[in-house]
Amino acid sequence: MTADAQPDAPLGDQYMPRMSLTAGQLPKFTDLGLLVISIAVAAALLALFGSFNLVGAILLGGPLFLVGIYALAFSVEGRRRAVNRVARYVIIGAFVLALVPLVSLLWEVISKGLPRFDWQFFTETKRNVVGEGGGAAHAIMGTLVVTGLATVFSVPVGLFTAIYLVEYGKGGPKKVITFLVDVMTGIPSIVAGLFAYALFSAVIGPSKSGLAGAVALTVLMVPYVVRNSEEIIRLVPNSLREASYALGVTRWRTIVKVVLPTSISGIVSGVILAIARIIGETAPLLVTMGFTDSMNTNALPAGGMNPMTALPVFVYYEYTRPGRPQQAYFDRAWTGALVLVLIVMILNVIGRYVAKRFAPKINR
Repeated sequence: MTADAQPDAPLGDQYMPRMSLTAGQLPKFTDLGLLVISIAVAAALLALFGSFNLVGAILLGGPLFLVGIYALAFSVEGRRRAVNRVARYVIIGAFVLALVPLVSLLWEVISKGLPRFDWQFFTETKRNVVGEGGGAAHAIMGTLVVTGLATVFSVPVGLFTAIYLVEYGKGGPKKVITFLVDVMTGIPSIVAGLFAYALFSAVIGPSKSGLAGAVALTVLMVPYVVRNSEEIIRLVPNSLREASYALGVTRWRTIVKVVLPTSISGIVSGVILAIARIIGETAPLLVTMGFTDSMNTNALPAGGMNPMTALPVFVYYEYTRPGRPQQAYFDRAWTGALVLVLIVMILNVIGRYVAKRFAPKINR
């Protein structure tokens, strides 16, 4: 044997190139190809029975694909990898399924709301407007006023309640408050509206006002502020509190100087998300605020009846009680819905920015 000679290769290796199938792994584009084939087979089956449509082909092709990919992967890669593939595609399918209605909703709102998304819509009211024209400036202002008042009422109550539950609460009182907060989180919004209307009716008589609407939104907002703030405050390490106590600092000063600054970013972002949660409520405002086509920035129940319009109520009346031509009312309703979606998106962006910008820099 010469120095350049190599040992004999195992029998057959020089004649049988290594393929991914023989290596115990499916080829790279097998999944995509099988998905296309499954949808095509499903479409052919539906066409055979005379009920072909693309959505039905996708819904029927999905299970066919999962069965096929499991059988193919099981025969080549083994049971564990086959189950892993199926689980991965089930998760991806659930994500896509959840994304479809969201994308469809956004597309519907944007496409139908853009025709009236103009300067007139944001600067004019509907006073003395019949048919085309007019805007929702009075509704946008009413939404800002009522939501602002609800935030002013809710944040102190919710934040102090959360501080009590985390820092002071023990035994029975803590359990009772926690139970009541959980109950308030699940109450229907119309109940909050009826409560606020009954409260103001008992004090000053039957009335419609922005203040009553703000009270109704406060009832809905407080439990969210409590829950969000409680979880954030609970995440503050106990070592920070103990270090403060070791220096002789009192509990209330520890809360003000240590706990709240550490958790402020999470609290602010939680409050913003709570605002986004209640800003689109319609039922309680229908009961408590009434409706008007004019600009009204006075939230007090002056003279009993002082109706104010919020954007969700504006959208409701424009869509359910259209005049002539109907399309003008529908266009205003869809544009109002688009403005509401944009406000919620902006609030979420602000919440994320605040959480990132003002988070404590632990590593410094």
